[in-house]
Amino acid sequence: MLGARYDAAPHFPSDSLAALIHSGHHRRFAPQLCGGDIFENEAARARAMAKAFRQVGRGDLSIGRLYEGHVNAMSLFDWYGSPDQLEWLTQVLDRGAWFGVWATEPSPGVRLAGEATLSLIGEKMFASGAGGLDYALITAACEDTARRLVIVPANERARTDLSGWRVRGMRASVSGRYVLDDMAVEPLMLLGKPGDYDQDPRFTAGAWRFCAVQLGGIEALASEIRSALRDSAREDPLQRARFADAVVAVRTAGFWVDEAAQRFASGDADAVAVARLTRGVVEKPGSP
Repeated sequence: MLGARYDAAPHFPSDSLAALIHSGHHRRFAPQLCGGDIFENEAARARAMAKAFRQVGRGDLSIGRLYEGHVNAMSLFDWYGSPDQLEWLTQVLDRGAWFGVWATEPSPGVRLAGEATLSLIGEKMFASGAGGLDYALITAACEDTARRLVIVPANERARTDLSGWRVRGMRASVSGRYVLDDMAVEPLMLLGKPGDYDQDPRFTAGAWRFCAVQLGGIEALASEIRSALRDSAREDPLQRARFADAVVAVRTAGFWVDEAAQRFASGDADAVAVARLTRGVVEKPGSP
């Protein structure tokens, strides 16, 4: 019900995210020092994460898109956050803050400018949660070095343009443009070192996360198809065979998502290749 209401207009889905806070999803994958859950190992963490993405995606793909960005941000803080940044993260999570990760941008891209005082120039596009999330980790080019992550406020409506986002079924992700011009950057807002974000296998192999969200949506669709089948269709061998093919496709995609998650968790040499294969399987034409 919430998804249908939010898809009618591009408004930030506050009620849906409040439900995720209530269910414990909001903080579960944050760094342990910030109150995140304790897992036996990285493999167990990946299994729990994959299950959570599928559950959220099954309920609402738009919320799944936002949730994946938040969990991605929590992982980046876990890998690259300084003690001061983790202390700050704990405080804002206490207040229910939501995060995103924005990397896509129109030419010439976002860059850091200045010497004594840094500021940003440029804008992000397809920025999920623009104008509604509390903070985003954005990529910014640096002179003579690789691009780096910057923590920015993401809820300034004056910087937000949602007019171009009209994708049916995904409008609640409010994936618009966000202008970063003249935004001052304090040292605490610089997360990690230049180049950290683009390191593989984490960068490319991390595609397994949104594949898990999409799989949840596919599972929901398969369930709806099953419920909608009339008795005549259930008795038709051809229709039963077609639905069986759909079930096999869904189960196969699930196996690939689980494998990609485990390869990512272990830092396997084939993690990137498996993630790319997984994306192809999940998005394969003809899947339900």
